[in-house]
Amino acid sequence: MARLATALLMILAIGCASPTGADGADGQPGASASSSGWVSLFDGETLDGWHGYNREDVPGGWSVDEGTLHFTPGGDGGDLLTDASYDDFELELEWKVAECGNSGIFYTVEEIPALRAAWMTGLEMQVLDNTCHGDAKYPSHRAGALYDLYVPTAEVARPGGEWNQVRIVFSNGQIEHWLNGRKIVEADMNSTDWTARVAASKFRDEDDFPAYGTRRSGRIGVQDHGDPVWYRNIRVRRL
Repeated sequence: MARLATALLMILAIGCASPTGADGADGQPGASASSSGWVSLFDGETLDGWHGYNREDVPGGWSVDEGTLHFTPGGDGGDLLTDASYDDFELELEWKVAECGNSGIFYTVEEIPALRAAWMTGLEMQVLDNTCHGDAKYPSHRAGALYDLYVPTAEVARPGGEWNQVRIVFSNGQIEHWLNGRKIVEADMNSTDWTARVAASKFRDEDDFPAYGTRRSGRIGVQDHGDPVWYRNIRVRRL
């Protein structure tokens, strides 16, 4: 009986062992996965798993600041992207922008050497201080908007200097933007409405914005728009 009990304990121990390797979930340095499939994209200590748009290193303007991913303007700048690409996913994070500041959260980004920034290929959830930034006069440029395409259905953004909670769902061309617990954007890339909105937007020129609004996968990123911004608690799960 003693030998049988020992064998059973060994089987249970093997079955409970974590499958995650030393590099974390999906083999991404610094990433860690929960039992529900969530993967942390930022460990609060390093910039592992990130790189600048169209470059291999991290622009000097991005740093780790008291557990947050922080951009400081005035030096080496540029948009920051995940090393990994994602198709169907759910993304959660928190952001805080300086007073009257502007930034953005990108997804479906394709890095094309001829294009200078992530917003030229990726969809964007706008990050903005609506209380005093000039872009707030355009409804489709307000915080939480699917930039230049869909207007937020509710005004729920907090002002500069305060934290905002984000949830983005991207699945089979269906898009949801959530801000501070409210769903404020819903869009369908498979619809005629989507096609019409892209055709009426700043992204309509195929030469300047090739295949804009048609990509179903790409990198996730955050924007250098020349203003201080902070991100934290960044996590994603594949759907």
